[in-house]
Amino acid sequence: MDNPRPKFQVISLTEAAAARVREILAQADKPVQGIRVGITKGGCAGMSYKVDYATEIKPGDEVVEDKGVRVVIDPTAVLFLLGTEMDYKVDKLSAQFVFNNPNQTSACGCGESVAITPAAKPMGAEAH
Repeated sequence: MDNPRPKFQVISLTEAAAARVREILAQADKPVQGIRVGITKGGCAGMSYKVDYATEIKPGDEVVEDKGVRVVIDPTAVLFLLGTEMDYKVDKLSAQFVFNNPNQTSACGCGESVAITPAAKPMGAEAH
């Protein structure tokens, strides 16, 4: 029997992000599987990150378990998010998830949208 190669984790969470996700999931008004992270077209730089409840896990979704929370990634976003660290920042004027993405090539001045180049899929990485 072959030893399966460890699966490459598409996204990781900081402790602050995991704590905030736990708070969000505890407040859900319906059963959820975790949070869903994706990319949508729009904004002046071309793309925006999207975070929502994951009410189901669909075929092709990438599921990441990190620090006790489940993050479901839309299959169309996987190559854009490879190697990304999801953080949660609070300052005087805002509180928000922040994506430290090595594939991001630029961002608009207001910080609402980004330009992202898809990563090359690492050898042995499988999207499920």
